[in-house]
Amino acid sequence: MSCRLGCGACCIAPSISSAIPGMPNGKPAGERCIQLNDDNLCKIFGQPDRPAVCSQFKADRDICGGSNQFAIDVLTELEMLT
Repeated sequence: MSCRLGCGACCIAPSISSAIPGMPNGKPAGERCIQLNDDNLCKIFGQPDRPAVCSQFKADRDICGGSNQFAIDVLTELEMLT
């Protein structure tokens, strides 16, 4: 599955414990990443300072579903379970 441009769910719903440029302590679950632009695109995509967890995430139908809201809901639930 290809990532839906402009979704941004993986940059909002989960916590990220590693440093992100502009967020040295990472980000809590449910908080929008500072590197997510107004179009829900990552401003540091493909750059070496992008967190490894972000680079390793791959879109998957079971997680991303058919809508941005579905992805937010699934990722939020997974975050709560872990």
